[in-house]
Amino acid sequence: MSDSQLHGYVVAGVVPGSGEAVVARAVEFAARFGTGLVCVIVEPDRVAFTEGIDGTVLSYPLESDELDGPPVFDAELEALLRPIAEARGVPLATRALTGEPAHCLGRFADRIGAPMIVVGSREAGLRGSLREFFAGSVALHLTHRQQLPVVVVPLSPVTRSERLPWEHEL
Repeated sequence: MSDSQLHGYVVAGVVPGSGEAVVARAVEFAARFGTGLVCVIVEPDRVAFTEGIDGTVLSYPLESDELDGPPVFDAELEALLRPIAEARGVPLATRALTGEPAHCLGRFADRIGAPMIVVGSREAGLRGSLREFFAGSVALHLTHRQQLPVVVVPLSPVTRSERLPWEHEL
């Protein structure tokens, strides 16, 4: 499906391990809007060096000895997500992009005329902490650097008596 066929689709930024929760919420919005959903995964460990007129991005891995082809949406992740959309009759498309996640999501959503972007909240644990140390919160960047509404799906909500994820690291 070409980008022009995705006009008006809700955009969901997904990562392996939290994609199902984000997609479940994004599917609800897409169903209410009477549109489809495009799940986007962004490879931040690659650096984009040029973008073609058709939106194709050429990139290279941060480790230059790992040169390979363009990013590909993980087939196993798509197999987990597709039934969630199909259960509500929502058309699903996928895209794999390269670069800074918030920038890529915002730019892609703008290009297809998306009504909103749905992402997950900050991940708890070391992996999420390291990712945010180097790249910052994708949700935070999105809310400050583009015009579309951003829905942040809580991935690991805590009770009022529990410490917040970032308090464990202080």
